[in-house]
Amino acid sequence: MKANKDIQTLAEFKDEHYGKIGSPKRDKLDKEFEVFKLGVLIQEARLAKGLTQEQHAQKCGTNKAYISKVENNIKDVRISTLQRIVELGFGGQLQLSIKLQ
Repeated sequence: MKANKDIQTLAEFKDEHYGKIGSPKRDKLDKEFEVFKLGVLIQEARLAKGLTQEQHAQKCGTNKAYISKVENNIKDVRISTLQRIVELGFGGQLQLSIKLQ
């Protein structure tokens, strides 16, 4: 099977358009992606539990607007609040990790 020369991997695309890992533009992209990913994870978990934003907010002691802002990456969230969102809102357990380079 002949490879298409126009197709790039995601890593190649990021290298070409945002620079190599460690460059300021690439670091900014990667950091923003992590924030985006958190909002998506919260939204996916809420939908998997069959909860509206309002229902989820009531369970974890906040309001619908706050949940919406977290899911849409408009609001930074403290770890203690994230813990409430996961534990009280979903009945789950928050797990964090640190990756050293």
